[in-house]
Amino acid sequence: MAKKATAKKTSAKAAVAAEGNTSEAITTKPATKMAVRKASVKKATAKKATAKAAPKKATAKKASAAKATTKKAAGKKASAKKATAKTVPAKAEAKRPVAKKATLKLGTKKRMPRGKKVLKGMSDIRRFFHRNETPIVFISATNFNLLGMDEWVKNFKYINYLDCYDGRHPNVFVPQEAPHAEFQSIEDINNYLLQHKEVLDTVGAMGKNAKAVFLMFDEETEKLAKKAKMDVWFPKAKLRTRVDNKIITVRIGDKAGVPSVPNILSKIESYKQLREVSKDLGEHLVLQSAFGDSGHTTFFISTEKDFKKHQSEIIGQGEIKVMKRINCRGSAIEACTTKAGTIVGPLMTELVGFPELTPYKGGWCGNEIFDASFTPEIRQQAREYTFKFGEQLRKEGYRGYFELDFLIDMDSGLMYLGELNPRITGASSMTNHAAFAHADAPLFLFHLLEFSGVPFELDVEALNDRWADPDNIDSWSQFVMKHTEDSVDIITEAPESGIYTMNPDGSIDYSRFDYHRRAVASENEAFFLRISGVGDYRYEGADLGILVTRGRLMSNNFKLNKRAKKWIDGMRGKFKGRGLQPAPTAGAYKIL
Repeated sequence: MAKKATAKKTSAKAAVAAEGNTSEAITTKPATKMAVRKASVKKATAKKATAKAAPKKATAKKASAAKATTKKAAGKKASAKKATAKTVPAKAEAKRPVAKKATLKLGTKKRMPRGKKVLKGMSDIRRFFHRNETPIVFISATNFNLLGMDEWVKNFKYINYLDCYDGRHPNVFVPQEAPHAEFQSIEDINNYLLQHKEVLDTVGAMGKNAKAVFLMFDEETEKLAKKAKMDVWFPKAKLRTRVDNKIITVRIGDKAGVPSVPNILSKIESYKQLREVSKDLGEHLVLQSAFGDSGHTTFFISTEKDFKKHQSEIIGQGEIKVMKRINCRGSAIEACTTKAGTIVGPLMTELVGFPELTPYKGGWCGNEIFDASFTPEIRQQAREYTFKFGEQLRKEGYRGYFELDFLIDMDSGLMYLGELNPRITGASSMTNHAAFAHADAPLFLFHLLEFSGVPFELDVEALNDRWADPDNIDSWSQFVMKHTEDSVDIITEAPESGIYTMNPDGSIDYSRFDYHRRAVASENEAFFLRISGVGDYRYEGADLGILVTRGRLMSNNFKLNKRAKKWIDGMRGKFKGRGLQPAPTAGAYKIL
């Protein structure tokens, strides 16, 4: 397991040290107090739609014939005026629609209450969330993973620890810093937020029956959410932990017919024993422990020297996944398993281990989404495997959003299951902003639908066919930029979140503030989300920010292209820091 060092507290403005790398978009902060500006957000007031239109009784009466005592009108029609005192002129009556009193005939069904109406197809689903009155809150370090979801779902808000927008995002609430123990994980951050008075007051003002969604949470988070009278719209933490186990993932894949890289699962006690159990896997091995994030617990072993370097993180860690090392390309695909079936997003390429972005070998640091990622055969294979895996996950009791990493063997062309992330991830903002999402709905909307309890009918096969169409996939890329030097200082200057422009000479300038990715007009513009700000520690592995732009950041041989390097150099150059004496010890845990 990765060591978790912590940063010493130096001032009230010191940030929280964060884990260096994860398959979610990770952001890092020092492990002490941090100065944050309070985000000015509007408190959502849940209003119950109770007004029901009642049809007015139409009382138009037929003009009655004159009684026997009335004189005949010779050669003329009986006038409606003479019928009764309440009768309106016949000419005016003819122009008005006549509303009949509703009656329930024998054998007919009562109309369902609005909340229980069966949603049939995409139009109903989109309209349902457009009118949503249930408060839904994404509680996390930042709002990056579900960026833009507030524009699809009425009453969707963000409660975050870091104020990436300097108080300018209308739906982000960041409470004032309160005393807390040093954070060791993102779960700790969420648990801190769920006990913060300002957060509880804000949630309470939103209305009854608020729902919470998270990037990461544990059983303590569930207890605190329940105490705050919030339902967690994700599978139970205990179940998520079980399927998140890399050893269990292999076994779920085996049940689903989704193969993993040739491997053995075994406890490892020594280098000699490792060689004995892996004799059929070749000289070069890759070892993974049950839990870990983006390179932190992945070990490349070819010699006994390699083994000794990591033996404390291998021996005594339970079953280890020992794999044959292959010449592979990483890919990611997100999906959502629902009662109607598994909805599958597009296959994305992954930026992995680039030293310009991350100090971690094998560490995830970004994604690309474009219509020609890999061959059509590989894309189709990935979609089929993901659908099968999602169907098996549902049999295991899991439902909702998940992500799979696939490894494509460049020598054999075979595709293997890499790992499962039973949650939203750092790639989720890419999936949920793709062209197909705007044509139908973001993938995460189906996760919310699954947990809403509202009955729905959906043609998943037709939806998956549309989402597989290259015409529904546009080209975007993102990278997560970490501090890659083996140094620690305090940030004195940091770029603000917003839109940046690349000039013809490759220099980068701030253009304007925005929190919409769609505001990026061309490949010469990018949306930058600042993570580390002034007063925060900058140490090896600390996340500085996330950049999203149109087009690709890698070449066809999976190397960073020139444009990507210009963006990296330009944005990194906008961070300035001053040294510390003495320098604190850097920490490592997940923020985003």
